[in-house]
Amino acid sequence: MKILAVDTTTRSCSVSVVQGKSLLAEITTVRKQTHSKHLMEMINRAMGLSGLALSELDGFAVTRGPGTFTGLRIGISSVKGLSAASGKPVVGVSSLDALAMQASLFPYLICPLIDARRGEVYFSRYRFRNGRLKKEAEEQVFPPEKAVFDLDEACLFIGDGALLYQKTILNKIGKSAFFASSFQNTIRASTVAYLSMNRFKNDDTDDVGMFVPHYIRRSDAELNLMPS
Repeated sequence: MKILAVDTTTRSCSVSVVQGKSLLAEITTVRKQTHSKHLMEMINRAMGLSGLALSELDGFAVTRGPGTFTGLRIGISSVKGLSAASGKPVVGVSSLDALAMQASLFPYLICPLIDARRGEVYFSRYRFRNGRLKKEAEEQVFPPEKAVFDLDEACLFIGDGALLYQKTILNKIGKSAFFASSFQNTIRASTVAYLSMNRFKNDDTDDVGMFVPHYIRRSDAELNLMPS
């Protein structure tokens, strides 16, 4: 199974090409520019490094959100364009699932946090059970203090939201809070690819025409139009 995967959830942008359990190429960058400035160049470079042609791929994987509205639209529209051009299927992967998967089999609760701006975070909760990642809560958006207020056990926080609100989390739950290593907080496209594999194998792919980002909340533009 040969998969090209893309993540544009946050300020970071990541592209990878995997073949089965082997990572053939991966490029990840963090820039102030919009992802539209460099994503296609990164895709072309990753494909070149992998030694594969677009026609040799079995499909495309992309983070569907939650995350930044503009970033998600850029990543998903680019992948949908590649799918239309090649006729290859697409699988969308939760950005929170991807972050949790990067928690390296942490034995307790895992809470990925993605900065949602406006003083809020996107979050969910997970555990590894028998070596498999299990989701234990819906994906939600709340201020960070509300996202952690009911936690009474050891928990690993991971993601750019965990970095941004580390002091808030520590003030709320103290020694029960653990934080991922710095390199784990950036979503890697290879993680997205591996999470998509079973769905590709089971022909459980997304309808490309109907596939849209999973935002969770309204955009900033929509929120600004709402009466106060």
